[in-house]
Amino acid sequence: MTPTATEPDTVADLLHDLGGIPPERVLWTPRPGTATEADLLRCIDREPKRLVELIDGTLVQKPMGKREAMLGGWLATLLNNFIVPRRLGYVAGADGPIRMTTRRVRMPDEWYVARASLPDGADDDDAIADYPPDVAVEVVSKGNTKREIEQKRREYFAVGCKLVWVVDRKVRTVTASTDPDTAVTLGVGDTLTGGDVLPGFAVPVADIFGHLD
Repeated sequence: MTPTATEPDTVADLLHDLGGIPPERVLWTPRPGTATEADLLRCIDREPKRLVELIDGTLVQKPMGKREAMLGGWLATLLNNFIVPRRLGYVAGADGPIRMTTRRVRMPDEWYVARASLPDGADDDDAIADYPPDVAVEVVSKGNTKREIEQKRREYFAVGCKLVWVVDRKVRTVTASTDPDTAVTLGVGDTLTGGDVLPGFAVPVADIFGHLD
């Protein structure tokens, strides 16, 4: 689904537009097409918490298994260990929403924004970030589809993200992109770097996944 997409004619059309995701990830209340940012925030803030994204008025639950959550937490640790001592910026997890468009809010599994990238007047009390991350990380879970992940990757660049990492635990790869049309897939024999976005950051891909062994 794109910000200019017409209203789906059937549920099958809706699921197709959302990247071919399974139907159990689509919330029925509020009805698809009618959800707002306030509905998203209620899901995130309530107990039990439900991590959802807002896609053109439809709330879509994020899939996350235990191992994927552990992997995301470890990636956040690796990033913070580099970023915090240097006072470079801030790292947020999967419950940190980012506004893509007026009717679309994404929640990367991890994301980083540099201090220098924060717009003047950015309000720390805003529940939804109204600026793009410099780095967005997606950890592939069982309920994700390739088309859904590709949609997210392109959306991040469309709003100004500079670097996207797609982490796949099953095949132990990290696919790094610096623009929507370029992607480099790294395996356990390679090293993941921050490139021009996080100069000096480097971690062997084997160390990212070896933490779970």
